[in-house]
Amino acid sequence: MKEALLSTMLVASMAAAGTPTVFAQTPHPRTSEVSPAETEVRRANTEEVDAFRQNDPKVMDRLWSEDFVVTNPLNKFVTKQQVLGMVHAGVLVITSTDRQIEYLRVYGDTVIVAGNETVVWGGKMPNAGKTEHLRFTGIWMKRQGHWQEVARHANIVQQ
Repeated sequence: MKEALLSTMLVASMAAAGTPTVFAQTPHPRTSEVSPAETEVRRANTEEVDAFRQNDPKVMDRLWSEDFVVTNPLNKFVTKQQVLGMVHAGVLVITSTDRQIEYLRVYGDTVIVAGNETVVWGGKMPNAGKTEHLRFTGIWMKRQGHWQEVARHANIVQQ
C-alpha cells in the first residue's frame, strides 16, 4: 500500500513538472527475474514484426486472436479479417520496420506492450514509400496455452 502511494505521488509530481513518465517494467520491479510470459510475448512481438517484413499472413493469422481488432495508423478501426485482406491484396505492405518496446507489464494471462516503431510503407498504402514514426499499444492474452494479440492501437507521430 505504501509503495503504491509513493509511486502515485512520484508519477503525479513528474507529470506536474513535465517529466516524461514512461516506466519499463522489465523485469518487474519486485523481482530480478524476467517472467516466462514476458519472454514469450517479446518473442511473439518479434515474430509479428518479421511477419510484416516477410509479408507472411499465415504467421499473422496465428499470432492474432479471431476477435483481434486494430485502430490503425490511418485512423481506421479494423478486424483481423480486414487486416489480413489488406495484406493479401497487397495494400498493407511494410518494407522496413523497427519496433522498440518501452513498456511491458504482465497481468496474469494478459500482457500490455507499448512502445514506438519506425516503418517504411510499401504496396498500395496511401503513404507508400514514406518513413513514419508510430506509437503503439498491444494487448496480448494467453488462450489455450498460446499468446495471441487481441487488440492494438497505433498512431503516426508527427515529427
